[in-house]
Amino acid sequence: MSFLDEFDAGRAILESLLTGVCVVDMQKKIVLWSDGAERITGYLRHEVIGHSCFAEGLLHCQSGCGSCSEECPLARAIKTAHAAETSGFLHHKSGYEIPVRIRAVPVHNPHGSIIGAVETFDELEQSEAHHTDKCLPSSVDSVTGVASQAQIKSHLRDALREFSERQVSFGVLRFRLQGLEHFRAAFGPDAASALLRVVARSLVSDLWKTDSVGRWADNEFLVILNGCREDVLSIVRERLRCMLANDSVEWWGERRSLPISMGEATALAGDTLESILDRTQKSLDNASEYLSRAIAAGKDSSSGN
Repeated sequence: MSFLDEFDAGRAILESLLTGVCVVDMQKKIVLWSDGAERITGYLRHEVIGHSCFAEGLLHCQSGCGSCSEECPLARAIKTAHAAETSGFLHHKSGYEIPVRIRAVPVHNPHGSIIGAVETFDELEQSEAHHTDKCLPSSVDSVTGVASQAQIKSHLRDALREFSERQVSFGVLRFRLQGLEHFRAAFGPDAASALLRVVARSLVSDLWKTDSVGRWADNEFLVILNGCREDVLSIVRERLRCMLANDSVEWWGERRSLPISMGEATALAGDTLESILDRTQKSLDNASEYLSRAIAAGKDSSSGN
């Protein structure tokens, strides 16, 4: 009896569930995909059935790692014969990351042998700090839906005041999509806007409720990490870097993306709006220059081979 035969009795029930449900066999091939899984990920059932959830990146990537491993809940459930649970991210079909709670359990046949695993996943609540006042059009960036430059600047002033009055530390990250103008010229303004929305959505998904994200310039985003100490800032930066590296949009039949450079600064005694922004600008410019050299070196190496 095949794995599908073992599972057919409850297939219709599981497929109709509004929570995300994925069933895989021992080869990690997807054999069942619920209505909820379609809603949460954007992938329709016929697009994933028969595909590997690991090799093709159709399921979760923990901490934005971009790839699955033997440490993921499905693999652990099959390997250990015990339930596994974690928080992680799903890569939506549109290109952005979705925070989810993931649970996996092994599936046994009547003889007690493991024949696969079931994973359920539900969206975690996204940061409410990014739902700015929709009654004030100037507070929201019209393309991405995150805070406008004026609004994120206001958040930064608030953070500086809290730091000055109550010593509440905070960090600032600044992101730049390198080559956005060339991307816009090559694929059109709609493609550029779609990519900006994907990046914005990923940033919002991975931030705490107390954090803020805004569109700082045409190709830049500014993130304020409230309560973030200097020793933690680098950890958050690397987590976001890994996550944003997976962001892309499907355009003209292919996945399109751009490299992203990152600048940072933590609040210092006596900081003003101008001083902390100046430090993030210098940090970002250095990172952009380094990334540009690395890209150019890679191209030269490829042409040399």
